[in-house]
Amino acid sequence: MNWTIRRAGLDDAEALALLGAATFLTAFADVHTSAEIVEHCRDAHSVAAYHRLLAPSTDAWLVETASTGAPVGYAVLTEPGLELAGPGDLELRRIYLLPGLHGGGAGAALMQLVIERARERGARRLLLGVYSLNGRALAYYRKHGFEQIGEHDFLVGETVYVDFVMARPV
Repeated sequence: MNWTIRRAGLDDAEALALLGAATFLTAFADVHTSAEIVEHCRDAHSVAAYHRLLAPSTDAWLVETASTGAPVGYAVLTEPGLELAGPGDLELRRIYLLPGLHGGGAGAALMQLVIERARERGARRLLLGVYSLNGRALAYYRKHGFEQIGEHDFLVGETVYVDFVMARPV
């Protein structure tokens, strides 16, 4: 599939919300209960949630199909919300692609844009949180220079999941 990447803004909140819920559901349908995942997607991936996330200090990108412009992936770089963050850190809050794009270069291109933008913003380190049992994501992040520096809890519904906090120098 041919794709393009462009900067995303507040006008893209609806597309990001749809894509956020779809990719979260695709990635974690076998981990969370139906009630948990529906509640999480409804709350964390609402249009209002993306309006809040797309603050002036946030950079976001959309991956779209080249032929139709349909959203198929995205990344969000923002001020860190992780407990292990320090001065000069930024957080890769989200980076997801629909499964049909895995391995096609869009993920690497998104990651490169995120790292370049973090460097432009003067960050010393890039942080992220990733589900500790998500082997595919862990391998992807390690391939891009991230190392585990700790753990934090991630709540979905009433269930607490362990996420690894990973970092890489910028």
